[in-house]
Amino acid sequence: KTGEEEEDILWKKRAKLFRFDKESNGWKERGTGEVKFLQNKTTGKIRLLMRRDGTLKICANHLVLPTMELKPNIGSDRSWVWSVAGDLSEEEPVDEVFAIRFANSDTANEFKKEFEEHQKKMAS
Repeated sequence: KTGEEEEDILWKKRAKLFRFDKESNGWKERGTGEVKFLQNKTTGKIRLLMRRDGTLKICANHLVLPTMELKPNIGSDRSWVWSVAGDLSEEEPVDEVFAIRFANSDTANEFKKEFEEHQKKMAS
């Protein structure tokens, strides 16, 4: 079981995920794989889930909340940055700043459109 059985896949694409490491004051690679928006069939809640290729280990797992702000990653037209209070990829919730990078700007813009659409759904 993956924990995704009760969810519908709304969108998925390949990407590379990074997290901001406060100690080294720099970006650390979190993994490459498929990023998905999943909607719970019962509650209607939408979450972002990303697993690493090969191991399928979760590298991002959080609800898409209306309060989140997707910002352009300086110097890249195919990357976005956002903050998460309580990402659930590890055992305990952790506050993270993520950056995600796609193969091209079209896919990156598609991600932004999906992210913001799902934020609106979660707000209503």
